[in-house]
Amino acid sequence: MAATTSPAKSPLEAGRRAWAGLAVLALPMLLLAVDNSVLFLAVPHLSADLDPTPAQELWIMDVYGFMIAGFLITMGALGDRIGRRRLLLIGAAAFGAASVLAAFSISAEMLIAARAVLGIAGATLMPSSLALISTMFRNPRRRGLAIGIFMSCFMGGAAAGPLVGGLLLQWFWWGSVFLIGVPVMALLLATGPFLLPEHRGVGSARLDPVSVALSLAAILPVVYGLKEFAGGGAGWSAAVAVLAGTAFGVIFVRRQRRSADPLLDMSLFRTRAFGSTLGVLLAAMVLQGGFYLLVSQYLQLVEGFSPLQAGMWLVAPSLALVVGSLLSPVIARRAHPGTVIGGGLILSVPGFAVLAMAGDPVVFVAGMTVGFLGTAPIGALGMDMIVGAVPPERAGSASSVAETGGELGIALGIATLGSVGTAVYQAGMAGSLPPGTPPEAADTLAAAVAAAERMPGEAGVWLLEDAGRAFTAGLNVVAWIGAALSGVLAVLALAALRRVRPGGEEG
Repeated sequence: MAATTSPAKSPLEAGRRAWAGLAVLALPMLLLAVDNSVLFLAVPHLSADLDPTPAQELWIMDVYGFMIAGFLITMGALGDRIGRRRLLLIGAAAFGAASVLAAFSISAEMLIAARAVLGIAGATLMPSSLALISTMFRNPRRRGLAIGIFMSCFMGGAAAGPLVGGLLLQWFWWGSVFLIGVPVMALLLATGPFLLPEHRGVGSARLDPVSVALSLAAILPVVYGLKEFAGGGAGWSAAVAVLAGTAFGVIFVRRQRRSADPLLDMSLFRTRAFGSTLGVLLAAMVLQGGFYLLVSQYLQLVEGFSPLQAGMWLVAPSLALVVGSLLSPVIARRAHPGTVIGGGLILSVPGFAVLAMAGDPVVFVAGMTVGFLGTAPIGALGMDMIVGAVPPERAGSASSVAETGGELGIALGIATLGSVGTAVYQAGMAGSLPPGTPPEAADTLAAAVAAAERMPGEAGVWLLEDAGRAFTAGLNVVAWIGAALSGVLAVLALAALRRVRPGGEEG
């Protein structure tokens, strides 16, 4: 009788090497989140040095996010074709080099170009990392925990950004906020070839350039238009940008359906685990993006906190996202993932309801913390369910779609919830401006604060008080909307995801 042997267990799948590889992958995600928020504090310093025009200053801030959102789908598909580790290391090298260029920029144009390269390089990191995690951790439970840790690092980076930036700017020049990326990427380049497996999908290594162009033409105008709406530029240009992006999106989808080797496999959306989870994830990001914007403005413009102080106040909600991301995969071992996601969203309802009735920063932040704790499971479990619902050769494309949905959700939340808050503010300020107040003070809270600084005596104080009350009322209304939306999403998650097992399998 012939002896039989069981296949050796891969150390990359469950051993120390896999967890060490996860640590290497998590560090760049921490950096990406820090890099996305740290620049807010550095803008006054770099503006004094580089003297950018107002338009250039906006591009310095926005081009990084634009490039990440625009190139995620392309980079996810490219990693599936040429190898996820290879693309990750190429992106890490480009990110480190662009960080040095940004740190030592001698003009606004040079900094904008460096930030654009940073965004394109950043778009390679997250889909490649998630796809590699799905290769390293084949066991659904371990993969869920690994993705929860991975996502918690991303959330933790958002919390650490203002604190790291404040400390660096206190002791060094503005370019130091970019140099923190260099050692992290150097570590990834040094250890990645030894700790991370190489994996690629099937099909041609060649990307369809027309599909790449159509994906950019679909995503970038929509993100731009939503940001314009959020900034009060709700004119024809913003509307045309969103409509044009939507039209290109339709053309993109049609081309993918006809292609034998599509940039994005549209059949992914036919599975309940993928489509339903993606929809709930996008809607949850709407809440997070909108509340981050409005509460940040409240802390700085109504309460008068510095950006660093406001960042410290927002540590608690960010840590709630970290804790929720870590706990939800553990809870999902004993409860259905859809139940955990739905239960978390039910928890968000009273959190946002408290925020809706608040009038001081302590209660605002407390309500936001509970609300964000409830939205955390969709980030951790949702990513796991989306990646696990597709064949391994499509993991990069699936994760890139999920991240693109998250980016669009945040932009949509900033635009829609920000617009609601602005509308309530304008209604509250209508007809109540003190004599001699510039009419634009009734448009936005920032304009009112700027006008109050130029007004003499008690007139400026009265304007600030009226503007603060009107903005707080707008934030309260948005919070009621958030509570209602959380309840609706909870019902949808419990209904649509009840048959989706851990790891995205349906049954």
